[in-house]
Amino acid sequence: MRTVAIAALVAAFAVPAFAEEKPVELKKAPGLDKVEANCAACHSLDYVLMNSPYPNAALWDAEVNKMIKIYGAPIEDADAKAIKDYLAKNYGS
Repeated sequence: MRTVAIAALVAAFAVPAFAEEKPVELKKAPGLDKVEANCAACHSLDYVLMNSPYPNAALWDAEVNKMIKIYGAPIEDADAKAIKDYLAKNYGS
């Protein structure tokens, strides 16, 4: 019974936190539509912002290739190029 009460209390505080969560807003630039359509289908776009201080163009290229080849992301070649270009230009070091 105590476990149920604790779970209910945690849930009561968690719901307002989700309501205040703001959507991720990436930089408006060519290729953003491809990033939103392809990348956000599998994971939060927060990853772009969290990782952006570190990658250069080569690392973004490797990340997109990993998503396609290792994780099986169904991204067309033209879209992959647009995503890589967008990430390198807007979130590359």
